[in-house]
Amino acid sequence: MKSLQTLKFITSTYFPAGVDAKELFHLYIVLWIEDKRRTLLENCRMDKVKWSGVRTQHMTTPFVDEMYDLLKNTLTEYEVIICRWPEYIFVLENAIADIEKAVIESLEKQYGDVLAPLKDCIAPKKFGLKYVQKLTKRNSVGPYTVPEDLGILLNTMKRLLDVLRPRIESHLKSWSSCMPNGGNSAAIGERLSEVTVTLRAKFRNYMQAVVEKLSENTRMQNTTKLKKIIQDSKELVMESDIRSRMQALKDQLVEAINHVHKVTEVHVFVAICRGFWDRMGQDVLSFLENRKENRAWYKGARVAVSVLDDTFASQMQQLLGNSIQQKELEPPRSIMEVRSILCKDAPRQKNSSFYY
Repeated sequence: MKSLQTLKFITSTYFPAGVDAKELFHLYIVLWIEDKRRTLLENCRMDKVKWSGVRTQHMTTPFVDEMYDLLKNTLTEYEVIICRWPEYIFVLENAIADIEKAVIESLEKQYGDVLAPLKDCIAPKKFGLKYVQKLTKRNSVGPYTVPEDLGILLNTMKRLLDVLRPRIESHLKSWSSCMPNGGNSAAIGERLSEVTVTLRAKFRNYMQAVVEKLSENTRMQNTTKLKKIIQDSKELVMESDIRSRMQALKDQLVEAINHVHKVTEVHVFVAICRGFWDRMGQDVLSFLENRKENRAWYKGARVAVSVLDDTFASQMQQLLGNSIQQKELEPPRSIMEVRSILCKDAPRQKNSSFYY
């Protein structure tokens, strides 16, 4: 007898007085959940995942949509039991949490090759001999380009966080009304929340690592090193000369932004661009903070930040059009801090040709 038919039989059958139906079928229910758990965990094995290199209309891997459809069907199938014995919510939630963890682990294994180059940026940096050797080796290779498969992974993790997992959590928490008075309904979803924290941390780390990789590209050549451009601007008088020095960096930023747009969905694209923008601003900020007593480089810093703002905002606007929100085009925190330093220390001139 199929599990769904059995569950309907359990919940619809009349049992004579003195017969505890829950006790009678408890073992079956627990074993059914465990069997379902093992089946779905088996689907997460690397040799079972058949979607490598394929992507959906959301620019994600079909693997997660397939797995979460199975989870959704499992919850729907189990509804008949929950309505009668809601305490099994927690047994089911534990199984779902295990499956979700397996989905995440499977994704990381499936895309291990494109995650490997990011590991150095995620691990805590130790400035010993080994780290310096690793850094030297890293800088000896060519510039980093975000692989298409990494885009699929990041898009997938974002879809998990924003769409697929909230559906499961919402379905599970909707059963809280089934809990009798005095039941621990507040605890429903705690295990899933733990998975959310883990997934969000991984996603954030990978995004930050991508940003760091892109910023490292700008430091590979003297012509695109932002700090060197600002430092050399001390000898320049005209703003046009400084902007000319910024052109190579601007071209590199535009190329990077355009490529990221090709391999990521909108929200991931915006997050990477804003992170990249903020990271470049941090370079300017650290340069100024180390030279607060010397304003000779302020002109170069003003022009540099102006070029950064224009490059990131205009490219994002051009690529996304009306789908981007105005707040996403506003300068990030590091840029605002740079502005604060420059505006506070700048001479008050009404007819300044600079951005500030």
